[in-house]
Amino acid sequence: MSVRSACLALALAAGAGITAAPPASAAQSAAADTRVVFPASVQQGAMVIGRVPPGSRVTHAGRTLRVTGYGSVVFGVARDQAGPVEVRVQRPDGRVETVAVRVDARDWPVERVGGLPPKTVSPPKAVAERIAREQARVAEARTRDEARAGFAEHFTWPVEGRISGRFGNHRVYNGTPGAPHSGMDIAAATGTPVRAPASGIVSFADDLYLTGGTVVLDHGHGVSSNFLHLSRMDVEPGTEVRQGEVIGAVGATGRATGPHLHWGMNWFDVRIDPLLVLERR
Repeated sequence: MSVRSACLALALAAGAGITAAPPASAAQSAAADTRVVFPASVQQGAMVIGRVPPGSRVTHAGRTLRVTGYGSVVFGVARDQAGPVEVRVQRPDGRVETVAVRVDARDWPVERVGGLPPKTVSPPKAVAERIAREQARVAEARTRDEARAGFAEHFTWPVEGRISGRFGNHRVYNGTPGAPHSGMDIAAATGTPVRAPASGIVSFADDLYLTGGTVVLDHGHGVSSNFLHLSRMDVEPGTEVRQGEVIGAVGATGRATGPHLHWGMNWFDVRIDPLLVLERR
């Protein structure tokens, strides 16, 4: 099988929504598969799924990657990653192979957001300290590394609507430059149900100063989704969620000028682009 065919087969398997161990025949086939398959190139902000022989030890960016029983691994490429990125694979027999994945640069336009309450753009000291504490709690939720495989499902849109803010774009709030946009904004009416784009477990759910109603859903292997500005949260930490189940409702809580869903994704502390995940084949 050619490398191109192998990549296509991997993408089809990932897009099929594999969340549990495959049938015995497929598991036996995977166990006999000794290929190491990663895409030749990805974009900045991508979620990268690769295939290795089951039982391999895989490292990337100083982290040992969890490997599924059928040999899938995942990692994220940061918005500003220059590339190429390297993945080191130690096969079960001890042989080592290093794979280089090219990273294609993207253009990042400027988005200007006005009409925000000044205290949310330049908060007073007490508020800034509260924001820091709350963001530290969210960051802690993103450190989980569980053996669930929701990350390998074909992700679906959590709500339908117009994209009103794109991942990675430079943000200017009330004329003040801010951090790059960390997710994708989808405009929708207040109260619109928000559905899980892939299966997972809720690792965080609370009402925060900047992000309002906030839910973090852990998809496994360090991949998580966060849903911000919710008017209602229908889940709590520890809730198991299947793809398509309602987790809350669109709102305009926190720092928002109107109702929309902010959907962000992470691989641990690396922010990735939900739109690229949706478009993955």
